[in-house]
Amino acid sequence: MSKELSQVIKQYKTDHQSVYNTWFINNEERLKAFRSIRRGVMQVVDDIKNKRFPNDFKGSSLEFVLTCITEQKQVFEGAAHPFYWKPKLRIPDIYENENNKQAFGQFLENCLNAKSEEQIIKEIIKLDGLKIKGLGPAVASILYFLHPTIIPPFNTAIINGFNFLYKDKKKLGSWSEYLKLREVMIDTNNQHRAELSSDLGAIAGLLFEIGTQKLILGTDEYLSEPERKKLEKLIEKRQESVQQEKEEESLHTEMQYHLLKIGNALGYDVIAASNDRSKSHCGNNFSFLSLQQFPEISLEKDTLNTVKLIDVLWFQKGTNNVIAAFEVEKSTSIYSGILRLTDLSYTIADGDEVFYLIVPDKREKDVCMQLCRPAIKQNNVVIKYILFSELRSHCDALCKFGDSHLIMEKIAKSV
Repeated sequence: MSKELSQVIKQYKTDHQSVYNTWFINNEERLKAFRSIRRGVMQVVDDIKNKRFPNDFKGSSLEFVLTCITEQKQVFEGAAHPFYWKPKLRIPDIYENENNKQAFGQFLENCLNAKSEEQIIKEIIKLDGLKIKGLGPAVASILYFLHPTIIPPFNTAIINGFNFLYKDKKKLGSWSEYLKLREVMIDTNNQHRAELSSDLGAIAGLLFEIGTQKLILGTDEYLSEPERKKLEKLIEKRQESVQQEKEEESLHTEMQYHLLKIGNALGYDVIAASNDRSKSHCGNNFSFLSLQQFPEISLEKDTLNTVKLIDVLWFQKGTNNVIAAFEVEKSTSIYSGILRLTDLSYTIADGDEVFYLIVPDKREKDVCMQLCRPAIKQNNVVIKYILFSELRSHCDALCKFGDSHLIMEKIAKSV
């Protein structure tokens, strides 16, 4: 099995359109998501503690967290569905039942603070013992972003891939089945860690590809005609998704370039996200526009690494004082950028900085709706937004006539 699986892993890693290459390795949104989602889970816990958590999924801080997770697409598509409030079934029973709500909040808080595998497994077993209707291992998709080397994500495609690969019959909605599946995944991952990763997202992605039949084990010579057509449609859909991602990445890079250009023209020290400084737009290398080194800021290592992933930062010349922070969002992501800027405000805010979302024109209505959420409003963080078209068309004028960051107010909007 080990030799055979090595071949499957090789196939998985060499396919440029696989989850491994489009999500796990080459996706800056995945890296940014971890701290944002952790901050979102802390908000859920705080809302439950202070009796602010509503009796419906819609509009709750939990919805915000799950939407940030589903923005990862691919492996996490549909991750929010198990948490939708289904009134007729009274599931998941964490909205109307106060005891269950408190238990869920305590579970999340304990998992947030857990330092070991044993602590997390103990919390899962305790939660399972409460038999809260509808609150099954879909929660693992949240826990993955808190402890990616301990808890693998879990969904229908992953379990289908697991059952196919291991000739097993694990069930979807059972915590006990999940824990058994997890043990096998970790054992396999340990055997193939040099080929995969300590981050369990890599092996989960492999099972996802097998479960959705995007990765076919062995030859497809004996596929029936309907199966072959289904496979062709899956491949076509994946190619469209990859192409859309490339186009959005190109737009993302263009918007970062405009922001770097304007910041320089206004006399600020500017810097792009640490993983974007090798990019260029129309022959203009970001490394020539950005600071060569990130200014010294006294923050914890993990927090600093997150700050360094903000798409564009403007600093007062020669200082470490952030004057403006910009998150450029793609058409599929809005929530995570809001969370990142909110999170950033807790770490560097001293009152004179401004936070901006740069968003696709077609998402303006959605941005306004999200910025009006109570979970955002109660944080007292002012986040304004600028449309792609406005930034593009006014870039040169802002560079020519601006004398401070306040010129951005000419094209910025607020809710």
